[in-house]
Amino acid sequence: MKILVTGTEGYLGSLLAPELLRLGHDVVALDTGYYRAGWLYHPGTPTPFTLARDLRHVEASDLAGVDAVVHMAELSNDPLGQLLPNITYDINHHGSMRLARLAKAAGVRRFVYMSSCSVYGVGGADFVDESSPVNPQTAYAECKALVERDLRDLADDGFSPTYLRNATAFGASPRMRFDIVLNNLMGVAFTTGEIRMTSDGTPWRPLVHGLDIARAITCVLDAPVEAVHDQILNVGDNRQNYRVREIAEIVAEALPGCALSFGEQGADNRSYRVNFDKIHARLPDFRCEWDARAGARQLAALFTRIGLTREDFESRGFTRLRQLEHLLATGQIDRDFFWTDPFAVPATLEGSPA
Repeated sequence: MKILVTGTEGYLGSLLAPELLRLGHDVVALDTGYYRAGWLYHPGTPTPFTLARDLRHVEASDLAGVDAVVHMAELSNDPLGQLLPNITYDINHHGSMRLARLAKAAGVRRFVYMSSCSVYGVGGADFVDESSPVNPQTAYAECKALVERDLRDLADDGFSPTYLRNATAFGASPRMRFDIVLNNLMGVAFTTGEIRMTSDGTPWRPLVHGLDIARAITCVLDAPVEAVHDQILNVGDNRQNYRVREIAEIVAEALPGCALSFGEQGADNRSYRVNFDKIHARLPDFRCEWDARAGARQLAALFTRIGLTREDFESRGFTRLRQLEHLLATGQIDRDFFWTDPFAVPATLEGSPA
């Protein structure tokens, strides 16, 4: 199968692309390159041919002969979405739908969209599932819900979108992220020897390892079209709904001697427990091979092996908002998040005498 994967230089894409190659697929990668600075370790796996292109500049010719699109390339940080919501909507909503329409016009049969359990927002005491109303709390989550809605209007006999609502990801990746909960707590604990929670850790978060997300995607691509056509699937496992407090305790357990303390109830009201029965019913070959404890041990072993320092951990390359703020501040991207010409003469200097 020829598969176009967007966002292959990101946290999840750098795990998915090698797996698709290993399975024998013809992979064409697309990434604009915002996060190339976030290189934590060399994985020793092959990488596909990559189109260095902004999502908003995809052309119909890029989709020629493509059987499936896996779309992961969106701005993926809630604080960024709040800081620059217009850009988030431009890329995550309008850019994603432009890609989907081009794919449908090019005859692409399958379109796998990386959505998020964050669309549930404040879930209350009960478990939420794919039939529950969405309640997005951020621009990022709202865009996910909007793309799901608009993709459904494109679904027909020749175009089969599937919407994967991933739980919060964790685990090692060559293009590491330290701005997601388990990875962040592991980095703090490893480099400082302690975790000081500013909240009481009572909110619920569903977790899923990045490799299990990759596994879900491959299962969708292998499944009969009728099993996944126009279907929302929560990606994770019922046993991996954790309170943030539990996640912190698991991290401390993986690093003997780590001190752990908690604060008062926090201001972040996002809390939800997710039911994952549907994905296991629709995709009987899918299962999560990782849980939070195994992921914490994986990260502890990796950090020890590479000698992770506090400077490494706090590097802008591993935090989405910090990296994008750097690109903006240094003029490498403009206010619309397009790359600039580094050798262009500033307008104020044009026509100046030599």
